[in-house]
Amino acid sequence: MRILIIAAVCLFAPFAFSQDAKTVEKLAFGESDEKVEAIAALVATGDDKSAAVLQALADGELYTSGKRVLIVKGDTATDAATGEKLAKVPEDKEDITVNNRLRRELNGALAALKLISPRVEVRFSSVKELLGSAEPAMLPLVKKALDRETNPDIKAMLEQIAAALELKAEDPQARLAAVKKLAASRSPTTKTLLLNFLGNEKDENLRREAQKSLLEIEGHLAWGERLGMVFTSLSLGSILLLAALGLAITYGLMGVINMAHGELIMIGAYTTYVVQGFFRNSPLFDWYLLAAVPASFAIAAMVGMALERSVIRWLYGRPLETLLSTWGISLILIQAVRTIFGAQNVQVENPAFMSGGIEILSGIVLPWSRIVIVGFSVFVLVLIFLLLNKTRLGLFVRGVTQNREMAACVGVSTARVDTWAFGLGSGIAGLAGCALSQIGNVGPDLGQSYIVDSFMVVVLGGVGQLAGTVYAALGLGFANKLLEAWQGAVLAKIAVLVFIIVFIQKRPQGMFALKGRAVES
Repeated sequence: MRILIIAAVCLFAPFAFSQDAKTVEKLAFGESDEKVEAIAALVATGDDKSAAVLQALADGELYTSGKRVLIVKGDTATDAATGEKLAKVPEDKEDITVNNRLRRELNGALAALKLISPRVEVRFSSVKELLGSAEPAMLPLVKKALDRETNPDIKAMLEQIAAALELKAEDPQARLAAVKKLAASRSPTTKTLLLNFLGNEKDENLRREAQKSLLEIEGHLAWGERLGMVFTSLSLGSILLLAALGLAITYGLMGVINMAHGELIMIGAYTTYVVQGFFRNSPLFDWYLLAAVPASFAIAAMVGMALERSVIRWLYGRPLETLLSTWGISLILIQAVRTIFGAQNVQVENPAFMSGGIEILSGIVLPWSRIVIVGFSVFVLVLIFLLLNKTRLGLFVRGVTQNREMAACVGVSTARVDTWAFGLGSGIAGLAGCALSQIGNVGPDLGQSYIVDSFMVVVLGGVGQLAGTVYAALGLGFANKLLEAWQGAVLAKIAVLVFIIVFIQKRPQGMFALKGRAVES
């Protein structure tokens, strides 16, 4: 019967006819064979009304009321044959029984209708569904759809489906052609298909060709995995860079061991959560990040400046006291957030433009959220470079860093520069929190996950060196992901820590050493 349905589509779709009351009545009131014939007739029309009737039957929304057949959705009822809307749903409506046989025919019919749909997105969705689930009886329809298809992406997938179905053909030459055609596939499903083919095929020539095709597919998949790993490493490196950039200023340039840096990241994330709440019921919700980014920077910067003014200013040159005091501040901030927002994680939703991803190969998807964060990291890095090298504040920060006494002698207010520099580093931490809120839940302990990695990036790159921070962040990102694929996350982290310990022993100044009179003295 399924073959009859497909034959009806292939032969009569060009001469599509409108469904009439008799066909719909046969679908609702007929015997099992008559219902299957009615499904074939509706599929042959190839129009949206037929698809709506069949979909309603599949979804349990097709009912009978006397001699009428109705599509009932909620409180609305529509005559399935004429399209007439009823004033209300009849009380005497009865379900239409759909047994397993009829449901199988329905599934095949709906798939057939989607393949010949005039809408590209419907055909694309149908082809993707059929990539791993097409049945041999659908081969004539697939070939018919292949002849009519104009979209190159859909056409390529239809060719792969047709080749997969021809693997079960009786003609050895047809199977051989199918095996050769499948060699161009990038899908893991095709690899599984060829493995099953090798397990059942007796012809040695076909088996050898299948092995060649299998090797080519495995090569394509391996390249896809490598590309996915490179992107994942780049994504992790960009996150580490965002988390460490602020610390590169507060610790690298100012020499302050700020154990509350992770909590400044957390404050940026919670600021994003609060801003999201203001936009929740607004039509501008998808653009709430335009307000969240500056708000995260400003709130974290103000908290950082307050900390510098009230606590850290009195502890310059005393690293142990600074470490202990900022660790205490981190605990205070964590408890404050728990008191205000609760101990449970909160959810920050992605805007629409950050949802989904780009599928570069079958099974390899690059999420838009990660792509945006990589771009955002580059944007922040460029801004910090320009700020430190092209502005008056950057000149003062560099001058105070290299020689505080001489900067004070030429009129630079070193205390004010310290406050602004610490606020800048804290604001960048807030931006990191805003970015991190887009790829995971936000909780009071968010910053604890990044504080150690941030210090590792700054120390490895070289204290006070922006370029070293970039190289160290990307290097640690790639090292972590490569080692995770080899030995797992825990051993990867241990290996990275051991490497950094050995590296710092051999080169205490990091990858890039500071140069200048202050260092030489």
